[in-house]
Amino acid sequence: MKLHWKILVILLAGAAIAFAHNGDKPWLVFEGKGKHIVLLSGDEEYRSEEGVPMLARILAERHGFRCTVLFSINKQTGEIDPNTKDNEPGLEALHSADLCVMLLRFRAWPDEQMKQFADYYRAGKPIVALRTSTHAFSFATNSANRSFNDFGKQVLGEKWVSHWGRHKFEATRGVIEPDARNHPILRGVTDIFGDTDVYEAHPPTDAKVLVRGRVLKGMKPDDPPADYQKKRATDKQPQGINDPMMPVAWIRQYKNEAGATNRIFTTTMGSSTDLQSEGLRRLVVNACYWALGLEKQIPARSNADIVGEYRPLPYGSNGFKKGVRPKDLQP
Repeated sequence: MKLHWKILVILLAGAAIAFAHNGDKPWLVFEGKGKHIVLLSGDEEYRSEEGVPMLARILAERHGFRCTVLFSINKQTGEIDPNTKDNEPGLEALHSADLCVMLLRFRAWPDEQMKQFADYYRAGKPIVALRTSTHAFSFATNSANRSFNDFGKQVLGEKWVSHWGRHKFEATRGVIEPDARNHPILRGVTDIFGDTDVYEAHPPTDAKVLVRGRVLKGMKPDDPPADYQKKRATDKQPQGINDPMMPVAWIRQYKNEAGATNRIFTTTMGSSTDLQSEGLRRLVVNACYWALGLEKQIPARSNADIVGEYRPLPYGSNGFKKGVRPKDLQP
């Protein structure tokens, strides 16, 4: 009997070690033989903790990339908690990353974590940025990282300005910019829709606009365009809400302060519910190929089919599913 108990203890200990090393890491890995994409989730409103893993599965299983997904993690519980703005474990994965995909909002990571992102960016590596990444960071004025509070404006091409369409009342129809129609990122892209509103955005002159956002009168894809006047943040005179339409997707080549050049794709769309749109998913998949320098490999119609079940929660502050750990999302 004593021998049996010893064997049981050894077996349980071995299982616990295996679980700790393989099953309870606060991130996800989707294996693939292609380039390494690290996807960063962390926002309180637009359910990046749901949409970003879904994109990672598409990129891994449909396109063969190796994908690592990181989350905002509650330090006490180990659960995914978008309200935890100062903890994103696993950023060391950026050391081997060929691409960073980000959907962040007002994060303030500790120095040792932020250094991983800063080193990646300053090395001139590519970035695909979604929705609130225009205002990804919010460090205190005495922080050594406070310059990253301007990351959206300086690097991505815009910061948070305003809700241009009415938040939760007016959805977005993506309209391809005529002179960008032949760009490889737009290959096979049609029918872009999102139930989030258009953001006010004024990218710099070195940015190439790919898609503009038509403000709709309601929240359905077939709702007609809105038609009223509104003032931009910097203007005294109002303009038509869709005249001109605001940019919602653009690219640029940004020479950073270290002298390296980052290939940048930014879209102000990308909530978990927006990503129910196949057209938007295909836009993001193609953008990843372009950012990696693989634009010649973008097919006529890249596979953007969702892998498994995807039922995103509605966006809204504090509306995330509680009690979820990254391992719970591993297929």
